[in-house]
Amino acid sequence: MNPSEQPPTDHWQAAHYRDRHAFVYESNRDLVTGWLAPQPGERILDLGCGTGELTVQIAGSGAVVTGVDASPDMIAGARAQHPGVTFEVENAHHLAFLAEFDAVFSNAALHWMNPLPPVFANIHAALRPGGRLALEMGGAGNVAGVRDSVEQALNDLGLPTPPSVWVFPTPGELATLLEAAGFRVERLHRFDRPSVLSGADGFRAWLEGFAGGWLAPLGDGERQAVLTRAEERARPRLWNGQDWVADYVRLRALAVRP
Repeated sequence: MNPSEQPPTDHWQAAHYRDRHAFVYESNRDLVTGWLAPQPGERILDLGCGTGELTVQIAGSGAVVTGVDASPDMIAGARAQHPGVTFEVENAHHLAFLAEFDAVFSNAALHWMNPLPPVFANIHAALRPGGRLALEMGGAGNVAGVRDSVEQALNDLGLPTPPSVWVFPTPGELATLLEAAGFRVERLHRFDRPSVLSGADGFRAWLEGFAGGWLAPLGDGERQAVLTRAEERARPRLWNGQDWVADYVRLRALAVRP
């Protein structure tokens, strides 16, 4: 939850994220245990920590963890819910940590951080030699059905398509970016993860939670019209008769600073 350039107002809403999009962190608890594998006493940075649920899980291992996010509202929500953990407002493009961490963890955040090369350079600099980066992010084709439906709605309404706020690399592109930043890639995995968007309004709730920055150039009336039309466009592809199911494509990687 850490866009490289925040819109004029912080479009993230911690309460909405926690209430409607808990699957983003609940489905990735094994990223902490199986990929990051935090150890007692390690210093770990959670980059793009959102409302801090996985940060707290990392802290439960005995590691000393700091959660950072570009959204002040997300950080305020994390501090309110988890007062025993350190959370700070930080933009990934302007990190100033130098060889301070044994590991950096990032879940569902890096695809907001376009362009990625300076972010990976900052992560590399923040790690001690031998330190590791464990990440999950959207990959090429992520939420293609959702994005197509919005673009069709914009076209139907005669509105321009705003520039994308996301970057979804292929596995090869991600490996190249990591290696260019000085990392050695040890594991990289691409997989499909169809994700249920809870409630009859799940598709609209997803757009309200995650597409706010993308649709920010539109006026309020235009944005509401786009949401309504996009839902109509998405129904044949993403509604299974009982639930909305978003077509998530994910990348996981474990990389080491030599």
